[in-house]
Amino acid sequence: MLEELRIRSLGVIEEAVLELGPGLTVITGETGAGKTMVVSALGLLLGGRADSGTVRAGADRARVEGLVHLDADGPGATALDRLEQAGGDCDDGRLVLARQVSAEGRSRAFAGGTSVPVGVLAELSDPLVAMHGQSDQHRLLRPSAQREALDRFAGAKLARLAEDYAAAYQALRSTEAELADVVAHTRERAREADLLRFGLAEVETVDPQPGEETALAEEETRLGNADTLRGAAVLAREALSSLNGGEGGADALALVAAARAQLDGVREHDARAGELADRVAEISYLLSDVAADVASYASGVDSDPARLAAVSERRAALLALTRKYAETVDDVLAWARDAGQRLLQIDGTDERVAELTDRRTALRSQLAGLAASLSAERAKAADRLGRAVLGELSSLAMPHAVLRVVVSRVPDEDGLELDGERVRFTASGVDEVEFTLSANRGTELRPLAKSASGGELSRVMLALEVSLAETRPVPTFVFDEVDAGVGGKAAVEVGRRLAQLARHAQVLVVTHLPQVAAFADHHVVVVKSGDGSVTTSGVSVADGEARVRELSRMLAGLEDSETARAHAEELLAAAQQSRAD
Repeated sequence: MLEELRIRSLGVIEEAVLELGPGLTVITGETGAGKTMVVSALGLLLGGRADSGTVRAGADRARVEGLVHLDADGPGATALDRLEQAGGDCDDGRLVLARQVSAEGRSRAFAGGTSVPVGVLAELSDPLVAMHGQSDQHRLLRPSAQREALDRFAGAKLARLAEDYAAAYQALRSTEAELADVVAHTRERAREADLLRFGLAEVETVDPQPGEETALAEEETRLGNADTLRGAAVLAREALSSLNGGEGGADALALVAAARAQLDGVREHDARAGELADRVAEISYLLSDVAADVASYASGVDSDPARLAAVSERRAALLALTRKYAETVDDVLAWARDAGQRLLQIDGTDERVAELTDRRTALRSQLAGLAASLSAERAKAADRLGRAVLGELSSLAMPHAVLRVVVSRVPDEDGLELDGERVRFTASGVDEVEFTLSANRGTELRPLAKSASGGELSRVMLALEVSLAETRPVPTFVFDEVDAGVGGKAAVEVGRRLAQLARHAQVLVVTHLPQVAAFADHHVVVVKSGDGSVTTSGVSVADGEARVRELSRMLAGLEDSETARAHAEELLAAAQQSRAD
């Protein structure tokens, strides 16, 4: 339940505090006084679209705050769970919501003391408040809105069926899109397959091996410089060990042997000299091994023009692959693996088409079954909703009205097959839902958009909302001039029905009808004052004499008319008596 509403710098309202309670609260005031701004403030607080044009002239921002009491059960529990997810706090079951709109158009939202996206306000308020205005009356004329109303009335079973149907519908559309894509791109896939086969054949012919590129480069360098390598090895061998002692007369081994002999000769005089002799001996052994290895290397280095040509040719073949398919031989091998997998996919196009076709058939069959179940539930709910709304209309001064909710189907050769015929289907099912109304005795049933006057449409919407409230309890209802086009006895009946609805929920009504205002538990008046250039609206609660004066103004446009006052007092007494009955 909404306990308090604070408005600052919104439209013509400079600052106002509206304290709200249970039961029926009506909001009245002269035309242009700012009644609609109260509803606009609620809309902002409940996540509605922000408009910088509603910021009061001269103010840098508008701000709306609301205090909402949440029960721990039912809709309140849902809101509390969402608030916890958003990181907000609720103190003793009271939640503070706020919305701020700057003159530049920026908007900020707050819930439970924390800044939240505007969408969170809508999620919090959805189970708590149902708002209805004149725009909702026109929306009710649309077939989609009528179907949504019927589905809401039908309850949880239909909601589950609708979810299952929507999931199957999406799966069918996805399958059909993929099937169309596969069929439409058959030629492109054939050309792609030819290119892949050609590339794979080239790679298979060359048969590259991992790491081969580096090894061949090293071998080609070695073969191309064989004479130089062999000459260097021969000279190195001669320097280490040669039969003629090298060009200088002594090689490395001979010199080391001489050094060792000298140190061995004095070993007995100093142990340190002996250690050095042993180390020189180790060097002589290493030199001998290296000399042997160098000699072996020199004899093994041989120029092989045939092998060099083969290596060069092999490298050229690998280079051709890397130019076409990837940067390196390893990358070429990776491309070949991927190309092989892609070719398998393309070669399986016929099988894929058959698979998708079978899946489409199965999904259409599944969808037809779900659509039939959905239609059956809608048909049962349509009968119940028609009776419920008709009962409400009888209480709203339309005793001879007849309202039926018609559920029908549209033939379509490409549609789903149900009951031996093909019918059009959409994401919501195969049903066309239409509210038909005969407002007076003797008139034929016609679509609501063609048969209802403004006042009749207002009462149909109110009757529908009351009927829906039985299946989806909402703590607070807000009606913005739901009584538009209604007058006389019908207006009294609208007031009486709103008062009955207020026995089970908080009801806020913006109205211009005194017959409706007379039934209120709380009467709030929006008062306009001005200095010729700036208009300021304030909000006050009308009790006792003040309420009689306001009803007199609404009845005759005169607050001090004795006749109007008498009529206002009579209206209040009649309403009080009606509420007591």
